[in-house]
This record gives sequence, C-alpha cells and structure tokens, in this order.
Amino acid sequence: MVEGRSKQAFKTWLSEREEAWRNRVEVVAMDGFTGFKTATTEELPEAVAVMDPFHVVRLAGDALDQCRRRVQQAIHGHRGRKSDPLYSARRTLHTGTGLLTDKQRQCLEDLFAADEHVEVEATWGIYQRMITAYREPDRPRAAS
Repeated sequence: MVEGRSKQAFKTWLSEREEAWRNRVEVVAMDGFTGFKTATTEELPEAVAVMDPFHVVRLAGDALDQCRRRVQQAIHGHRGRKSDPLYSARRTLHTGTGLLTDKQRQCLEDLFAADEHVEVEATWGIYQRMITAYREPDRPRAAS
C-alpha cells in the first residue's frame, strides 16, 4: 500500500526500494488504474502487471449490470422497477451458482426462459465462469 493515488507516488515508492528487491519482483497485482501500470513498466520492466482478482470480478459484475440495464431499457423503455424481472433479479445475478438458494435458482430459470433476456444470460454465464475460475484451488484447471 502506497500513500497517494498517482503514477508518481507509486513510481517514487518503487524507486526508493533497493535494486536487489526490485529485481526479485516478478508480478505486480493492482487495480485498473493506468498510472500504476505505467509506473510498474518504467520502474520494474521485467515484472508482469496484472489486475487483482477483486477488481477483475468487480469489472465483470459491472459489465453484467450494464447489460441488464441495457436490456431492461430496450425491452421496457424505462429503468428497472421493483416489479420488473430483470430489476428484481439484480442481486441474485451476482450470487455464485454454488451459493444460490432453490428460490434464487428458480428466479434465474424463469428469467432466462424469456428469449429477450438471452444477452443477460450469456453475460451472467461469463461472470459465473470467472468467479468459478478464481475460486478453483487447482491453478492449471482454473486457467482452462
């Protein structure tokens, strides 16, 4: 953790580390802020910059929400309302398949039975595969 959210703050912190320490760094996990990636590239050219799992899953969840809202708007011409199936399922869509209750499973089955929700179903499937991959303890299996 480095105080300050800027390329320069991170670059300064990295440059203050001993060269032997910097040479041992192989991977730098970070959020999607491009300043951190640029600082890493400049100060640790041999290290690989990766986005940490929390932020990857969060971005995937954001994409799922954007898809759900877009489909909601296209179908109904308005933002989600309490009685709209896509709106009422918004939290359930973010629940891992292994954690779904019977009621939540049925909610999703009913939601995905409608052809007009196919985009949401496809996006949800990708989101679920990402969550499953990060939860998989066998790294080669998770990567496949």
